[in-house]
Amino acid sequence: MTIYKTIEDLGITIPAMAAPSAAFVPFVFAGNLLHLSGHIAKRDGKPWVAQLGRDMTTSEGKLAARSVAIDLLGTLEAATQDLGRIKRIVKLLVLVNSASDFTEPHVVANGASELLIQLFGDRGPHARSAFGAAQLPFGTCVEIEMIAEV
Repeated sequence: MTIYKTIEDLGITIPAMAAPSAAFVPFVFAGNLLHLSGHIAKRDGKPWVAQLGRDMTTSEGKLAARSVAIDLLGTLEAATQDLGRIKRIVKLLVLVNSASDFTEPHVVANGASELLIQLFGDRGPHARSAFGAAQLPFGTCVEIEMIAEV
């Protein structure tokens, strides 16, 4: 089964690559590694503003991280023109806008990791770091950057 069939079966629509909102580019190739800039969680096209442990639950945070992974697919596709060219998801860096006592950024990050493993199969398991942050751009709840091998 191709990744596009899996995406279709899950009812996912790959979004267009979002334009950067500051002085950076959406992706950079370094040899066969594709580095994707941080993507923020959005809801209804606007930053998904919330803080985990204060006004957002871990379950909601997982959904936000999953939505960021879907946005990352749009950038992966724009960079490669074919998601089938992805040899491996190498690493995710997941930042979670967290209250000072929130201790589950790693669980929130699973929302993205689990989807990528489901989509890419044995090419999806990856190294990962997940951190709680005092604040993220625009007050969004989750930001994720990715490295993929092409």
